[in-house]
Amino acid sequence: MPAKSQAQQKAAGAALSAKRGETKKGELIGAAREMYESMSEKQLEEFAETKRKGLPEKKSVD
Repeated sequence: MPAKSQAQQKAAGAALSAKRGETKKGELIGAAREMYESMSEKQLEEFAETKRKGLPEKKSVD
């Protein structure tokens, strides 16, 4: 599943980095921390690999 916004893509990248042990879990905040705890590494990879071009900065709440 691709990310819906640039912010979501960035948060997934940060969570993925922590999941792989490249950064500390304690450095995560907000959505990145939630993603780290609730998603698998494969799911995070799918979100993080989404291209940013054409994505809105933030997803508007409908």
